[in-house]
Amino acid sequence: SCEPPNLLSTCQTESPKGGDIPEHFQLQRMANTSKGKVCVTGASGFVASWLVKRLLESGYHVLGTVRDPGNQKKVAHLWNLAGAKERLELVRADLLEEGSFDDAVMACEGIFHTASPIITNADSKEEMLDSAINGTLNVLRSCKKNPFLKRVVLTSSSSTVRLRDEAEFPPNVLLDETSWSSVEFCESIQIWYAVAKILAEKSAWEFAKENNIDLVAVLPTFVIGPNLSPVLGPTASDVLGLFKGETEKFTIFGRMGYVHIDDVASCHILVYETAGAKGRYICNSAVLGSDELVALLAKRFPSFPIPKSLPNIHGEQTYGYNTSKIRKLGLEFRGVEEMFDDSVESLKAHGYLREGAA
Repeated sequence: SCEPPNLLSTCQTESPKGGDIPEHFQLQRMANTSKGKVCVTGASGFVASWLVKRLLESGYHVLGTVRDPGNQKKVAHLWNLAGAKERLELVRADLLEEGSFDDAVMACEGIFHTASPIITNADSKEEMLDSAINGTLNVLRSCKKNPFLKRVVLTSSSSTVRLRDEAEFPPNVLLDETSWSSVEFCESIQIWYAVAKILAEKSAWEFAKENNIDLVAVLPTFVIGPNLSPVLGPTASDVLGLFKGETEKFTIFGRMGYVHIDDVASCHILVYETAGAKGRYICNSAVLGSDELVALLAKRFPSFPIPKSLPNIHGEQTYGYNTSKIRKLGLEFRGVEEMFDDSVESLKAHGYLREGAA
């Protein structure tokens, strides 16, 4: 295979080997005409890679930003995507470098901001929050300079919606896009990821309003599905742990929404292409308690040491999500069984899971 180029690829890339993704997700269609040029920040990430895949298949020219375009381990899977040779460019940009996104953003008419700063355990709470907020504003400051920009789609999170004291929610409440998590509550239980997402999204809305930027936000729940990259991120690693019998993460998660990664990619493109799309869009297929989830998975995948039940540390949780806003745009969600089937196939293909092996 060839070295990944820093810009437009001119070399032949081989097809992915070993069935990295299930057959029914191979190329669905290739458009003959280009739909224009869009930028995807953090293009090598779990969700971003699927978004790049679907944008290429839809006929877009995609300019992806990554921290190191020469890191073959991180970007090779992108060059293997259908259409990448003709319509993918990868360029270097860093969320925490002022002006780092100027060139990429100026070359495009649409921006998908999916990148998040890399958080290490050594980072202080202040550094983590600062990098999340400033990373988002850094991209938007570049957007402000582009007079031809049509729309910015921000990848936020359902953690900006659901995290409040359970006592504040009526039983069986259906949360919609008007709901915001409580920063104070998140701080009290030290969920800094959620605090960072809340403050980053709120900063984005403020900046977009002040600078007349057409901004739409996608709020996925817990994203499940095939990993295009052989490198597992935090989400896929958590799922892998569960299939190996680890219980801590999903016990802490409690009741949670789940969504297929391909639906998340489709949701981003749908809100970009729909002229009337406005505001926030919750992207969720189903909400399950951790006990419900493991019972379903243990039955469906008996050859893995999945626990049949998990301790309930949160008390009674009954919330759900109202996804009528995105469904009205035509998005239909895959079910929980399909997303985990696809996730397991991918983890096996990448060599992380073996039947019956703990």
